[in-house]
Amino acid sequence: MSNKMKEYQEFTRTTAIYPKDKALEYLTLGLCSESGEVAAAQKRRIRDTNLGSEADEKLKQQILAELGDVVWYACRICDELDTTLEQVMDANEAKLKDRQTRRVLKGSGDNR
Repeated sequence: MSNKMKEYQEFTRTTAIYPKDKALEYLTLGLCSESGEVAAAQKRRIRDTNLGSEADEKLKQQILAELGDVVWYACRICDELDTTLEQVMDANEAKLKDRQTRRVLKGSGDNR
């Protein structure tokens, strides 16, 4: 794992405050909530496109801030499952490369 990713995942342990007996449930709901906040900020960008570049830049920064929260929750879920974000990324890359090779990137369903 890259040093930065490893350091960040370890750092998230120092800021993790939630009931350990409900960790996965709590973290999954948090990930969904933060993803929703990313979507809401993007929705505002679409709605408010005529507000000018300063407002657009502010909304971009909001999206990036919310993405930081998404990454925090993803790291915590990985940690709770005794894996790393890098391992998840590697597995996803292998899956996508396989789909790309088989020319099934388009479509639906996990088992294509």
